[in-house]
Amino acid sequence: MNDMFEALEALTDRDPDRRDVAADVLGDRLRGAAIDADSARLVVGRLVSVAVNEPVTKVRESALNSISEAFNHYRLPLTLVEPAAVAMPTMERQLLVHTLYILGATHDPQARPLIEPFLRHPTPEVREEARLAAAEITAVESESLTHNS
Repeated sequence: MNDMFEALEALTDRDPDRRDVAADVLGDRLRGAAIDADSARLVVGRLVSVAVNEPVTKVRESALNSISEAFNHYRLPLTLVEPAAVAMPTMERQLLVHTLYILGATHDPQARPLIEPFLRHPTPEVREEARLAAAEITAVESESLTHNS
């Protein structure tokens, strides 16, 4: 657990390489489900902040990749990751792909309006990820309707 706190602290280091490594270390913790759900929410919240405010693209990408890893083991609410959607209009292609995946992984129907504008993005990879993210939400909605009827 101590390395988690050290990595969280290193997210604010002056050196972008240290911030990048810290984001990767946190992704390892999330990927391995090595922390409890409350700690995962804390880590993801901090990584979202990095993804939105970080000036160095490789650090932003590491943060978003680590957030993506969290959804393999934790159920995280849209409200936790939604601040990343605010930065989407200024994101490069790879950052958009990660963010769209994250929004779809929440399975929250309220993410749909955040995803839909990217279905018409000029880059095919972004359009495809937006389609997959929207389909992820639709699949969960359909499943929910089937189980509730």
